[in-house]
Amino acid sequence: MAERSKSRRRKAQGPNILAIVLGPIGITVLMVAVIGTLWYRNRPEQVAFEPDTTIGETALVSVQTFPDQGREHVELGEPVDYDSDFPTSGPHDPNPTMPGVYTDVQRPEQLVHSLEHGNIVIYYDQPAAETKKALVSWADQFSGPWDGIVVVPKAGLGQDIVLTAWTKKLVMPEFDPQAAATFIDEYRGRGPENPVR
Repeated sequence: MAERSKSRRRKAQGPNILAIVLGPIGITVLMVAVIGTLWYRNRPEQVAFEPDTTIGETALVSVQTFPDQGREHVELGEPVDYDSDFPTSGPHDPNPTMPGVYTDVQRPEQLVHSLEHGNIVIYYDQPAAETKKALVSWADQFSGPWDGIVVVPKAGLGQDIVLTAWTKKLVMPEFDPQAAATFIDEYRGRGPENPVR
């Protein structure tokens, strides 16, 4: 009888594995596993960024270059009357649009400041699924404040894609990922405020 009671006491004093597994540690491990799985399943699919000098040279011939219209800052929120729907330089807001993919229209005054920083601003409207996937992936790959990619909506473009850099613009009626990558590689990180490439 005394032997049985000692055995029970030993069991009671030892760690309860089931309590540990189902307790706070177990719940934490389970939550981390669930969050990791969801992140992995929902991560953006990477699209290769492949600048191609052969195709790119042809594309770069179509790049329009505009006179530099200045780099002055206007008052916060003050509108600027640009001479283009896709301005590539000129007076701008003190706050740039940060790199990333946007579903809401962004103020052109902030986009011009992004160009001054060396970012590439890409306009889309109703792109094909593969085009959108490439743009989202590239914006994810290049997110630095001085050499990032800003992807923004612009009504009326249909499937056209417009790429802009400081004083540069390329209109693509049919998206060519290698030509687009070549434009981005040529001008990204080379804005007048703080060139980093």
